[in-house]
Amino acid sequence: MTVARSAESVKAVVKAYDVRGVVGEQIDTEFVRDVGASFARLMRDEGAGRIVIGHDMRESSPVLAAAFAAGVLAQGLDVTHIGLASTDELYFASGHLGCPGAMFTASHNPARYNGIKLCRANALPVGQDTGLATITQELIDGVPPFEGEHGTATEEHLLEAYASFLRKLVDLSGIRPLRVAVDAGNGMGGYTVPAVLTAVPQLTVEPLYFELDGAFPNHEANPLDPKNLVDLQKFVRETGADLGLAFDGDADRCFVVDERGEPVPPSAITALVAERELAKEPGATVIHNLITSKAVPELVTELGGNPVRTRVGHSFIKQQMAATGAIFGGEHSAHYYFRDFWGADSGMLAALHVLAALGGGDRPMSQLASAYSRYAASGEINSTVADASDRTRAVLAAFDGRATSVDRLDGVTVQLPDHAWFNLRASNTEPLLRLNVEARSPEEVDALVTEILSIVRG
Repeated sequence: MTVARSAESVKAVVKAYDVRGVVGEQIDTEFVRDVGASFARLMRDEGAGRIVIGHDMRESSPVLAAAFAAGVLAQGLDVTHIGLASTDELYFASGHLGCPGAMFTASHNPARYNGIKLCRANALPVGQDTGLATITQELIDGVPPFEGEHGTATEEHLLEAYASFLRKLVDLSGIRPLRVAVDAGNGMGGYTVPAVLTAVPQLTVEPLYFELDGAFPNHEANPLDPKNLVDLQKFVRETGADLGLAFDGDADRCFVVDERGEPVPPSAITALVAERELAKEPGATVIHNLITSKAVPELVTELGGNPVRTRVGHSFIKQQMAATGAIFGGEHSAHYYFRDFWGADSGMLAALHVLAALGGGDRPMSQLASAYSRYAASGEINSTVADASDRTRAVLAAFDGRATSVDRLDGVTVQLPDHAWFNLRASNTEPLLRLNVEARSPEEVDALVTEILSIVRG
């Protein structure tokens, strides 16, 4: 039996979808070894014989990955180490090898953080309801020891297999020459982009911040924050690139900048990829979360597809992907999910679709994207509040009689006349209310944002 821990300390680190905390304070090698042991027990009970492990470029990642492996091996399961990897490469490894996986990364979080993303065989997600609650309780009570033989560890290099697999899913052979500026943010895109894109002769890659550095010396590896796109926007204009790509720290998300250096909304990318996937399989289902633009379900419907709306969060998207057999799913946060990629998300695969669409025609990226951008949007605006429920009720009261409908799939989504809508939802982990607004024009968006925030922050 391993050491018992306080429920408070464990629950602060084992989140809804992953394990994440400050290294040396909230997580250390002993804690991670026990997570590995508990995960191995769970997977062994489900018939798994080995677990594949990858890690990002953070200084703490190799040591923590080794500690996790020690916990797995002590429970009698084998381990396959793939070493440095993006999160979507780890998902590839899980699908390719047909075994559960563990990825050591804190994604876009600052350097002092690290964490673990867990999946079952074929990249199936592990969340609170599907394993993390069990692991949490064993970390609190102590993980029971295993009396049998230890497992064995091997190494397997899968980067080229991953790159080849992605290129087979998206045909780039007939595209025109493109200059592609890529900001890897000193994250794992600096490792995977050369393997995937430089093998395409029509692509000239202009690299920015490709040096793997978990201290993130240039900017945070979080392209969702506009300030972290500034360098790429300037770089696109300086290099005369046809477009720019920005990856987050573990390279599972990809953001697009057009030839003018203007960001392309992830909703437009969702619509673009949906159109390409529906061309392959007419009538298929496409998942979108409730924060994506209304243009996404409109376009899917116009193309004869079946749009399905979900809550925000990758576990909900992946559950719906599996339940509906959806061919594709997209989120406003630039997570893109593909049935042909075991239902998992891959920023690199989304980037290949964008390159194929751009290179398959003669329009610039700005014109290509504009075809999928029908409305103006606010982006996500966070407000610190003492009582999220009270503020939400106050907003709903202000719009009583003006709303055409209100639903509570995730927070409250209020539909207004002439295609306008807003969503207000509370953070699960912080005292925040998150607001998203969409309308016909920027002026309408600004007016709604001003009115709503005056109530939320009043």
